Amino acid sequence: MPELSEIKRLTRPMIGELIERYGLEPSRALGQNFLCEPGMVDKIVRLSGVEPGDNVIEIGPGLGSLTLGLADAGANVIAIEADRYLIPALNEVMETTGLNERVQVLHADALEVHWDQLLGDDTWKVIANLPYNVSTPLVLDLLRDQPRLTDWLVMVQHEAGERLAADSGNRTYGIPSVILSYWASAKVVDTVSNSVFLPRPRVSSALLKVTRHETLPIDAPFDRYAELVRAGFGQRRKMLRRSLSDLLTSEQMESAGVAPTDRAENLTPAQWGALARL
Repeated sequence: MPELSEIKRLTRPMIGELIERYGLEPSRALGQNFLCEPGMVDKIVRLSGVEPGDNVIEIGPGLGSLTLGLADAGANVIAIEADRYLIPALNEVMETTGLNERVQVLHADALEVHWDQLLGDDTWKVIANLPYNVSTPLVLDLLRDQPRLTDWLVMVQHEAGERLAADSGNRTYGIPSVILSYWASAKVVDTVSNSVFLPRPRVSSALLKVTRHETLPIDAPFDRYAELVRAGFGQRRKMLRRSLSDLLTSEQMESAGVAPTDRAENLTPAQWGALARL
C-alpha cells in the first residue's frame, strides 16, 4: 500500500483490499463495520478536540481508519481490538504509514482490560467507533470505574446515542441516561450515515460527546441511586408509589420533594439523587 504511507488515510478500496488479502469476514455479531470515509475520520478528529500529545483510548479500531487520523493529529493512541484476526492487518496499516510509534495495538476485550495498569496516573480521552453490541454497557461501566477517562467522543448506534443523552420527559429517557447523568453530561453532536462504513450497517449512527463531571452534582451513593433508578424504570408505567414500594414509602418521597404519583420518566437526575439520599 505505497499510497497509504503518503496520505495516512484508509479509503474504501484499501479496506476492501485488506479484507480480501487477509481473508477477513466482518462480523455483525461483533458489530464490525469499518469506517471507510476519510472525511468522516477528519470530522471525528476535529470534533474530539484532540491535540498533539493527548492520550487517547480507541476501542474497536478495526483496520485502523480512525486510528490513523488520531495518530496523524499527534495523539498517543492505545487501540484495543478484541478480534485477533484483525490484528495482523491493523499492525500492517500502522507500520506502512509510519505512525506505529504513536500507536500501541492491544489485543484484548475492553470489558476485561486491567484498566488501572493500562492508564497509569494520566488522564485519557476515549475516541472510538464503538462496536454496537457493547457500546451502552461499556460507556456506563467505564464512567463508573475509570475516572481517568475524562472526555469522550464515540460513535454509537443512533438509538443508543439518543438514549444515553436523553433528558427527563423525552421518550428515550430511561436507565442509561439517568445512570450516565450521575457521572457525566452527554450530547449527540452529529448523525452519521451508514454509507461511510464497509460493510454498511442496517442502522444509522451518532457521534456522542460525553464529558465527565469535575465534581459530582448528585450528592448520594451511586449504588443506592442506581438501585432506585432500575426499580423505577423497571415498571415505568406505574406510579412511583408502586414501582418503588419495596424501597421507599410515599411519605419519604414527599419529604424529598417527589410526588408519589409521578412516574420514573418524569424525574430529573437531581430528583433521583434526592430519593437516593434518603
